[in-house]
Amino acid sequence: MPAVVLVGAQWGDEGKGKATDTLGERVDYVVKFNGGNNAGQTVVVDGEKYALHLLPSGILTPGCVPVIGNGVVVDLGVLFEEIDALTARGVDCSRLLVSSAAHVIAGYNTTLDKVTERFLGERRIGTTGRGIGPTYADKMNRVGIRVEDLFDPGILRQKVEGALDLKNQILVKVYNRRGITVDEVVEQLLEYAERLHPMVADTALVLNRALDAGGTVLFEGGQATMLDVDHGTYPFVTSSNATAGGACTGSGVPPTRIDRVVAVAKAYTTRVGEGPFPTELLDADGERLRDVGSEFGTTTGRPRRCGWYDALVVRYASRVNGVTDLVLTKLDVLTGFERIPVCVGYDVDGVRHDEIPMTQTDFHHATPIYEHLEGWSEDVAGARRFEDLPKAAQQYVLAVEELSGARISAVGVGPSRGDTIVRHDLLD
Repeated sequence: MPAVVLVGAQWGDEGKGKATDTLGERVDYVVKFNGGNNAGQTVVVDGEKYALHLLPSGILTPGCVPVIGNGVVVDLGVLFEEIDALTARGVDCSRLLVSSAAHVIAGYNTTLDKVTERFLGERRIGTTGRGIGPTYADKMNRVGIRVEDLFDPGILRQKVEGALDLKNQILVKVYNRRGITVDEVVEQLLEYAERLHPMVADTALVLNRALDAGGTVLFEGGQATMLDVDHGTYPFVTSSNATAGGACTGSGVPPTRIDRVVAVAKAYTTRVGEGPFPTELLDADGERLRDVGSEFGTTTGRPRRCGWYDALVVRYASRVNGVTDLVLTKLDVLTGFERIPVCVGYDVDGVRHDEIPMTQTDFHHATPIYEHLEGWSEDVAGARRFEDLPKAAQQYVLAVEELSGARISAVGVGPSRGDTIVRHDLLD
C-alpha cells in the first residue's frame, strides 16, 4: 500500500482536511509533519463541524492512527485543550502518537512572537503570534526544547536556562518587558509530562515499520506551498517546509518510500496575512467569494483575502512538489458567476510571464492576465459524477486541469465528506 503526501497548492485553507477525510478508512496512519497550531482546518463529518489546529485530521477517522511528527512544533497546552474538546464530543483520541523529537513551544517564544510582530509595525509578517517562528528559530540555533526533554528535568532546566540567557536580554532591554524566570517555564512544561508520556514514540520507526507491513500512510502538510519557508513568497511565509520534501524531513520516512503526491487547490484563491497576491479582489466579487465560501481563518477568525484562480501558482506547486494528483475544492462557491476569470499569466512592467517570476520584486508587481470562462447557475452540490456537473462547470475543471500541470483526480462540490466527485482513485 502507498505512502501519500498531501499538501496545499496555494496559500493554505484549500480543504486538505476534507481531502484526507475523503480517503477515510483506507488510511492506516495520518501524519502531521510541519507547522504547529498556527494552521487550522475545518472538517465536516455527518453534519458535524470540527475545527482542528494541531491534531492531524486522521483523529476523526475510526481505526486510523494520527501522528504528530518530529517536524512539528507543539504547544502542549493547545494539544491537550484540543484533545479534551474532541473527547467531550465523543471522538477517540487514544491512538494519538507524538514524536519524541518534536520541538515544544515554550511560553517565552509565544511572548517574543507577539511583541516582535508589534515592534515591526508596517513591516510585520502577519504571524499568528503563537510562538511558531521563534520555536523553529530555536531549533535551528540548537537551543530548542524537544518533547523527550520533558522526561529529564535536569536536562530540561539546563536547556531553558540556556535559552533564557539571551531571550531575557531581548525582552527586557529591547522590548521593555518583564524577564521570564527559569522556574516558571520548567514548572509549566513539567505539568504536561505525565499526561504526555504514553503518547510519545519513535514515530519514524513506527511509520517505516507500518510501510514495511503494507500499511497506508498519509502525510498531511500544514499551510501550503506558497507559504513554504524556501519555496513560498518569502518573507511572508511560515517557518517550516510545507512542501512534499518536508514530509520526509518532518517524519523520518525517506523520499524513496513516497508513492504519490496530492495537492489541494481551491477553485479560486485565498490567502491570510501579509504578502503579494496577484489575483486578489478588492471589490464585490471578492466579498462574494468570502461570504459564500465562508472564508474566515479556522485558527484566527481573520477574513481571508480572496481572488480568482491563479494557474501559475498551482502549476508552480505541481512542479515544486512533484504532484501526481490535484484535488479541486469549493467548485460550488463559483456557482452564479456569469463569467469566471482564470489567471493564465502575469504582466510585469510590460513583460509577460507564463511562470512565477524569479524574484519577489517582480512577483509583488505582477498584474494578472486573465482568460474568461463561461459560468453556470445550476446547483452543483448534489453532483456525484463528473457528468452530473453543468457543462460549463465541466469545462471550467478541464480548463484548469490543462493549465495546472497535473490531473484533477477529485472535485469538491460542498463541505461534507460525501460532497466529492472522484475522477481517479488517489490511492490506486
